[in-house]
Amino acid sequence: MNRDEIAAAVDAVVPGARADLERLVRIPSVWADPAHADDTEASAALVAELAGALGPESVEILRADGGAPAVVARWPAPEGQPTVLLYAHHDVQPTGGDELWTSPPFEPTERDGRLYGRGAADDKAGVLTHLAVLRAYDGRPPVGVTLFIEGEEESGSPTLPALLREHHDLLAADVIVIADAANPAVDVPALTTSLRGLVDLVVEVSVLEHPVHSGVYGGPIGDALTALVHTLASLHDEKGEVAVAGLRRNTGTDAAGVDVGEEQFRAEVGLLDGVELIGSGTVAERTTQAAAISVLGIDAPTVASSSNVLLPRARAVVSVRLAPGEDAEAARDLVADHLRAHVPWGSHIEVEPHLGLAEPFRLDTDGSAYDAARAAFAEAYGNAVVEMGIGGSIPFIAEFARTFPGAAVLVTGVGDPASRWHGIDESLSLEMFGTGARAEAFLLDELRRR
Repeated sequence: MNRDEIAAAVDAVVPGARADLERLVRIPSVWADPAHADDTEASAALVAELAGALGPESVEILRADGGAPAVVARWPAPEGQPTVLLYAHHDVQPTGGDELWTSPPFEPTERDGRLYGRGAADDKAGVLTHLAVLRAYDGRPPVGVTLFIEGEEESGSPTLPALLREHHDLLAADVIVIADAANPAVDVPALTTSLRGLVDLVVEVSVLEHPVHSGVYGGPIGDALTALVHTLASLHDEKGEVAVAGLRRNTGTDAAGVDVGEEQFRAEVGLLDGVELIGSGTVAERTTQAAAISVLGIDAPTVASSSNVLLPRARAVVSVRLAPGEDAEAARDLVADHLRAHVPWGSHIEVEPHLGLAEPFRLDTDGSAYDAARAAFAEAYGNAVVEMGIGGSIPFIAEFARTFPGAAVLVTGVGDPASRWHGIDESLSLEMFGTGARAEAFLLDELRRR
């Protein structure tokens, strides 16, 4: 097929792919929640069914170390052609509160050219982008294809290393296309070139053996929650700069990619009137090339259940995003030491790792696979490809690079700034969904030509 024929074939299959995306979004595959384990199994089964209908040599549901189900389907390479691994994940984040959504999170709903629903963008759109491309080629792609749809990415991919080891030969590829990132605009394609790392810590502050009356004893004795708040407040200075000494910040680099003005950024994230941005540097530098620290949760009585006692202990989860080039384990130690040094009033403090850690990563964008991607994506979108860092963390990218050191890793996706990944009212631009499928179909053809 020539490019016009490929584009027409993609356009013909996109409506069906959109319908199957809606089927997949209706399955609440929140693997992180044990209550949705069966839903995640059902999600994997549907992906396997959709892939199996396209005539692969094999399709399997695999897992390692009791992890989530992953789907692997293979179309062997024609003689002399490379093999491309197409990655996405079918698990999703919790909703964050169903009642906060404009429409039910697991009932896909179209509004103003966007499809709303949990996973509509992250990352079930990636799954159906890959399947749409395979459908456009009628199950006979011009290069070898291994479809790999993971089931626990939103939990940090804890069993992925074992899965890659156990099925190394099955998953080996010359090019790895990871459809789990975003573009700066609906009509501007991007290749992600760097990702921040991630470490989480649980901090517990203790001041008493048991609760005591706040009126009788308050004054000479502080409470644990106030001590914890003082400790957490030390993580930033008065301008909002991260105050942990030794954490890396990259300057003088173009890896941040496209910057957006402050007003556009405020509008995209929904920042309230009068709330200031924190830190310094461009928005892109702050979101992709510098450390960021957030408090994600606190264990303490709710307002409704509180009483007039001094709390003996309180704890919080501290999440730290790391600049590319940082060592995650060393950074975790720096933050832990800072917290211990800044707890007030001699309060007792314990700092422990929470979940796994994700190393930051920077991709090398030289080589024929990247040249092919730039050409294919620019043709599909009508705009040149932007190379950009993203502030999020995708731990498994480093794992793929370590396991398959000879493979070119391309990080793409069909999200945009309005997609609200992980947030309330997550959505997918239906225009970008079609364009992204066309771009990936062109990429396979470009790799065949090269």
